[in-house]
Amino acid sequence: MSENRRVTLTPVAPSKADAVVVAAVEAAREALLEDVDARDVGEHLGAVAEGERLATHLFECVRPGYQGWRWSVTVVRASRQKSVTVDEIVLIPGEAAIVAPAWVPYRERIKPGDLSPGDLLPVEEDDERLVPTYAVGEDDDLSEDDVAQIRAVARELGLGRVRTLSLEGREQAAQRWYDGLGGPESPLAQSAPEPCRTCGFLIRVSGSLSEVFGVCANGNANDDGRVVSVDHGCGAHSEVKIARTQQPLPLPDHVHDTVGDDELEPL
Repeated sequence: MSENRRVTLTPVAPSKADAVVVAAVEAAREALLEDVDARDVGEHLGAVAEGERLATHLFECVRPGYQGWRWSVTVVRASRQKSVTVDEIVLIPGEAAIVAPAWVPYRERIKPGDLSPGDLLPVEEDDERLVPTYAVGEDDDLSEDDVAQIRAVARELGLGRVRTLSLEGREQAAQRWYDGLGGPESPLAQSAPEPCRTCGFLIRVSGSLSEVFGVCANGNANDDGRVVSVDHGCGAHSEVKIARTQQPLPLPDHVHDTVGDDELEPL
């Protein structure tokens, strides 16, 4: 079968289409039946001009499981020839056909939590999220002298990380965290009494992201050990107080029955 290209039938302009290739319906059907069972071929649906002396004839596909698909037979006529030659026979989806979704590479389908112990996920050498450490240093706040020193050490000794986050990689991570469950738009944050920036359990990250993100250190919170934005929040805020009307009602005192004079039976 062919690639999943959808075809829309359009009227063939007589001034642009070759009359011989457009009229070669039976020749196209005969060529199709040489490769396909006649029970799978339905009515002729029309012709589409593909170029000079080139047209594609479409036939209904009635094969079970291929509703909306079409047999495509492309014919061509050589210059000064009266007969046509079959160029290609393929099965293609129509507008109403059910086709498989577009292929997504495995690397792009991996989500957090998919990796199991022992699984390896190599990073491409040209990954835009990473740059050599000696090229930019490990922090945006480094001076030019610090960067030069890092480059020299990396060249001479090869110590430290080989690569570190690039500007693009840092921006992608920040956007992903901010848009995720640890950001301000999550349902948990929307119903929080106070933001994380005023919570005593927030541990600020270092570097250029310290003004926006931190790590939750509250073992009772949903986000414990996770990166959260400072405008995130939850109900486990360190300063949260329960209103008196929300507190549970105190239990009544124990009651001793002094009305009856029945004695307890011995065990």
